[in-house]
Amino acid sequence: MAELNLVESINAALGCEMARDDSVLLLGEDIGANGGVFRATNGLQARFGRGRVIDTPLAEGGIAGVAVGMAAMGLKPVAEIQFTGFIYPTIDQMINHASRLRNRTRGRLTCPMVLRSPHGAGIHAPEHHSESPEALFAHMPGLRVVIPSSPARAYGLLLAAIRDPDPVVFFEPTRLYRLFKQEVADNGESLPLDTCFLCREGRDATIVAWGAMVPEAMRSAEALALDGLDVEVLDVATLKPFDIETILQSVEKTGRCVIVHEAPRTAGFGAEIAAEIAERALYSLLAPIKRVTAYDVVVPLSRLEKQYVPSVERINDAVRGLMEGS
Repeated sequence: MAELNLVESINAALGCEMARDDSVLLLGEDIGANGGVFRATNGLQARFGRGRVIDTPLAEGGIAGVAVGMAAMGLKPVAEIQFTGFIYPTIDQMINHASRLRNRTRGRLTCPMVLRSPHGAGIHAPEHHSESPEALFAHMPGLRVVIPSSPARAYGLLLAAIRDPDPVVFFEPTRLYRLFKQEVADNGESLPLDTCFLCREGRDATIVAWGAMVPEAMRSAEALALDGLDVEVLDVATLKPFDIETILQSVEKTGRCVIVHEAPRTAGFGAEIAAEIAERALYSLLAPIKRVTAYDVVVPLSRLEKQYVPSVERINDAVRGLMEGS
């Protein structure tokens, strides 16, 4: 066991899987000699060589396309996009090729690749460096979308993503990279994909969150506990396909649900979760579902970031509003 932050956990998982499986290789801008812009791949080129940790040109569409070709030929590429705001050129390759390869070849070929990218706001980055586009990728059949919320989850979920036979988009919450450390066992044990994690049990309301919003949800639950409210917190972790059964069980128990994400509100993935709850657990609800999200604007520069990202106070207000409304 070692005390690792999230970016160190990513590095440990990559090193562990590369040592275990010779078909795993990394590619991306500045990931080799420089160890990546956030140092997630630091030391891996020296350890495994330039043939397995490959510095690429500044061409995100090319990075994704090369990864698709490698995966089709039996390798397991892990491609890094330096900032999530630059991930949009990869959509062509991920949607038209990676997600359809199994179907297009009637199962003859698969696409065991991972597309890694920093995710979300909160580090005072310039415009186009702080996006949260998970709903775009979750909408596409054939892609998995995974967002860890802690160092231990990042380690186990990244191992599972690399081992998965189909393409995985793996978003890493930038704000959590060095926010806190956690004991992580670098033992090669993966965590299950497609599973919600119960972070805190409660009886009065359910908060559903993912990525950097999970620590905010936990802080909210702890603050509300001082007021006598017992709040359950779920970490969705895998957005596509997501574990709706665990969410339904929680909502059926508490009767109230707040969904929190830092992507813009309109057509955010929280709307999909809310629709599933409304279709399948409407009569269990004691109050309307609430969403606490970022606003429908471009991510602002650093002076306004705190106002943009959902806060503990906004989550608290949503939960209290549910209690009063019911």
